[in-house]
Amino acid sequence: MVRNNPKTPSLTRHLLTVKDVATLDNCSEKTVRRAIASGLLEVVRVGPGGRLIRIDPIAHAAYRRLHMG
Repeated sequence: MVRNNPKTPSLTRHLLTVKDVATLDNCSEKTVRRAIASGLLEVVRVGPGGRLIRIDPIAHAAYRRLHMG
């Protein structure tokens, strides 16, 4: 059984989905995908072949600071 050692920091971070970001920003998923396609919102590709898109909360916060006032 593997246990987390409280003395070592957790290196995992909860990544957001396109739907999560759309909900947080009160916009459509299409709007989020446009921001990704235009390079305004940085993403991490995961899963087989890198098909799944996830957004780091830090990248989302930077996007909000720069583009949402």
